[in-house]
Amino acid sequence: MNMKTLLLSMTLFASMNLHAAIKVGVLAPEGTGWAKNIKKMATEIKDATKGNVELKIYYGGSQGDEQDVLRKIRIGQLQGGIFTGKTLGEINGDVRVMEVPFTFNHDRVKALKTLEAMTPFFNQKFEQNKFKNLATFEIGHVYFVTQKKVQDLNSIKSLKIWTWDGDPIVATLFESMNLIGVPLALPDVLASLSTGVVEAAYAPPIGIIALQWNTKVKYIVDFPISYSIGAFVITNSAWANISPADQKIVSDIAKKYEKEINSGNAKDNDDAMAAIKSQKIEFVKFSDSEIKVAQGYRATMIKKLTGKLFSAEALKKLEAEMAKK
Repeated sequence: MNMKTLLLSMTLFASMNLHAAIKVGVLAPEGTGWAKNIKKMATEIKDATKGNVELKIYYGGSQGDEQDVLRKIRIGQLQGGIFTGKTLGEINGDVRVMEVPFTFNHDRVKALKTLEAMTPFFNQKFEQNKFKNLATFEIGHVYFVTQKKVQDLNSIKSLKIWTWDGDPIVATLFESMNLIGVPLALPDVLASLSTGVVEAAYAPPIGIIALQWNTKVKYIVDFPISYSIGAFVITNSAWANISPADQKIVSDIAKKYEKEINSGNAKDNDDAMAAIKSQKIEFVKFSDSEIKVAQGYRATMIKKLTGKLFSAEALKKLEAEMAKK
């Protein structure tokens, strides 16, 4: 091949538009605010890249639960997913440092600022583990809802509480506080609250409403357990199939929708709390002394989880961010 032919070939290759079709599994049902924003994001990405990048979104758990989606990604049937912290932790355990119970109390603003500051560090770890994080989401504060009134953290120990099996943070919380856990699949919780198999469960306000637990409980403990997060990740190999120019477009659009989704989630959680109040579910407030008790549990959990779920480096970065005004 002479130099002229080589240069022509290189020019033609450089001008080729790579087409990337990326299949993504999502638990959020179509029609929800979250799903609507994801759909708009996918359309905008397709239009802005002139069809070079096409996100095929499978909504409402049609590809299975989060574990199924992650398994399908690992065998190449899917290229991405929008996951909550539990599943993200299986890819990159350091993200779970954000969800250690009793870290942020009621301070959502502090939690979001900390998440935003920690995201570049998390993204490096995702890339080391062969994933590209396109957007990081806050799902919101997690609260206990109960059928019996509890006055403090100690009295929660008497309740039979639904537990999401296989989550190391939940397992450590229940072990550290000596709570009574009843492992159930998420769809079984509603009926179990009706029959008394469980007397309490936990979720962000939008989850409490979406899962209809508000119809089966009498109290909500106005003392956040933890701050729940999520992220939209795709494989590094899928990302590599996108041209550098289109990668920038995708990143910019994903970042824009990250902000919109987080704002929407915050409003949806506020609206859900207002709806819970309007249904005459009693808000139980704990005394300020319970914050100190909670911090003791947090310290115990950190000792158990550091070096096993998340790194000492991740904890150090979190504590440095928390110390900032």
